[in-house]
Amino acid sequence: MRILIIGTGGTIASARTEKGYKAKLTAGEILELAGISGNGVKIETRDILNLDSTLIQPEDWVTIGKAVFESLGDYDGIVITHGTDTLAYTSSALSFMLRHVPIPVVLTGSMLPITESNSDAPRNLKTALTFAMKGFPGIYVAFMDKIMLGTRVSKVHSLGLNAFQSINYPDIAYVKDEEVVVRHRPELPEGEPSFDPRIDPNVVHIRLTPGLSPEVFLAVAEKAHGVVLEGYGAGGIPYRGRNLFEAVSRVAGEKPVVMTTQALYGGVDLTRYEVGRRALEAGVIPAGDMTKEATLVKLMYVLGHTKDVEEVRRIMGRNLAGELSSAF
Repeated sequence: MRILIIGTGGTIASARTEKGYKAKLTAGEILELAGISGNGVKIETRDILNLDSTLIQPEDWVTIGKAVFESLGDYDGIVITHGTDTLAYTSSALSFMLRHVPIPVVLTGSMLPITESNSDAPRNLKTALTFAMKGFPGIYVAFMDKIMLGTRVSKVHSLGLNAFQSINYPDIAYVKDEEVVVRHRPELPEGEPSFDPRIDPNVVHIRLTPGLSPEVFLAVAEKAHGVVLEGYGAGGIPYRGRNLFEAVSRVAGEKPVVMTTQALYGGVDLTRYEVGRRALEAGVIPAGDMTKEATLVKLMYVLGHTKDVEEVRRIMGRNLAGELSSAF
């Protein structure tokens, strides 16, 4: 059995400098410091980036995806070490770009650098490697003994070790010592492995707040090819006092406007309230129970393939990589 670890930087690869922690260690150095042996499994490492994940850009998703795709035939599992700040965006992007992967591709990281004595890096890396050796095809995230589907993960804590949760979807598995306890098997589409890196990163994410003016919304949305509007609760657009509804309607007639929610769980249901039904009538596309990260990245991916608003609506309503519970 052969496992590949792809290094991209992040806290897990960081060490102290005069200006704070900085990603500087190689994947091989991380593996050595973690004290993990292959136990008969051949583990190889490859470094393609070494960045604080705050610096990760959509072009880097393509670089990572290409490295994974080119390695699929040579390894039984792939682990990607990554910073936590944008890990959920990268796991979503890889899930849309890399379709029908025949082996486990597992992203992991840590909240404390591997160079610190109390680091969670060895624990998370061991979890990722253990799962990667078990042969479950798909894109996953490993953190604090949990295995989560790549399109369902959000970072929910900025400092705590249990920083990631699976949103609106069960955890896939738990890893205890060398044992993988499977809790849920995702039903992912089958087919030949493919890599489709076409994305349009010109998407803006706007958070709905009391007092948001139509003029500001229009100015921000003007040059974007698509808008993700993060609304309240089940979703809706205010029209009292400041008629944001009119501004959103104008934009939605020209380009896709997708509504997600500020609530962590439950998702969007624009049929529930009058303000939500108005949004539907205006042409707003509901995000269903997708995470905010998956919603943004999926819209980038879809816009990389079409700019037709109705076609975007159709594809956003389809479950492509486990990101959506019910098609609409």
